[in-house]
Amino acid sequence: MPLKKDKNGGGSEKDGTLSKMYCSSCYQDGVFKDQNMTMKDMQKLVDDVLTNEVKLPKIFRWLAVRQIPKLVRWKKN
Repeated sequence: MPLKKDKNGGGSEKDGTLSKMYCSSCYQDGVFKDQNMTMKDMQKLVDDVLTNEVKLPKIFRWLAVRQIPKLVRWKKN
């Protein structure tokens, strides 16, 4: 999710500071909410959040979902 669109401004790190890399929908207290989530699951979650909560048009959701494999979390896998 674009951090500018995150209602919380981003997820949170262990020390309580705002994450500059991950949104509040998937990252809290320095860990991912669902450790067993696959990249495909994440792409679905992101599309759902951007559709229902952020109300982004389809083209912007598509662009965001395409970026997920490039995130640090998924480059490790």
